[in-house]
Amino acid sequence: MTAPMTRRLLLATATLTPLLWLPGCASGPRLSLVEAIRRLLSLSAQRALAGLMRENGFYDDQIARVALPDALGGARGSGIVAALLGSGLVRTRLTRQLNRAAEQGANAAAPVLAEAIAGLNVDDAAAIISGGGDRATMLLRAAMGDRLLATMLPDIDRGLRLFDSEIVTEVLRQASGIDFTGLRDDVTRKASAGIYAAIAREEAAIRANPQATNDPLLIAVFALVS
Repeated sequence: MTAPMTRRLLLATATLTPLLWLPGCASGPRLSLVEAIRRLLSLSAQRALAGLMRENGFYDDQIARVALPDALGGARGSGIVAALLGSGLVRTRLTRQLNRAAEQGANAAAPVLAEAIAGLNVDDAAAIISGGGDRATMLLRAAMGDRLLATMLPDIDRGLRLFDSEIVTEVLRQASGIDFTGLRDDVTRKASAGIYAAIAREEAAIRANPQATNDPLLIAVFALVS
């Protein structure tokens, strides 16, 4: 973002209603923008997880669905599963199983994401606000590192063992190049990426229509860069 744009955003923020100011804060506009980013991410994450944690949430979501590992045919729906077990129904059944396990991981992710957002450090809030797209989600993802993966893995492990475990056992017994640990890790990576993709989608939607949030801070801040 250019320097004139940054100055314009900060100056405009300083003239907005008191709703933009954090209680007891002396530095005003900058922290107001940081609070706007936290609210943006919090609402985006809440909306994303609400969709993904419902029944078939991952499976029904085109950007978050967990595909089979490459060793089991990948997203193309061909390969070793169909060749060895001879049925597309097996592939669908296994894919649903993986996505049900991902739902369990998303449930564990919710409090960790909330904590990370609340404590998020933002070096250049104005650039994040005016950058558009999924800039806030990218910041969150970088700040969390592998924490989301580590949080989700135990619940995804349990989910794979709990939901229709017979199909997982049968497929892994006949397949080569992947075991249960490899399958669990693959699902965890894809579920984590799916969560961030869903948060980014919600972030973009809020940026495009902040009025729909009924949040005076988000409405005021994003009106400045629309």
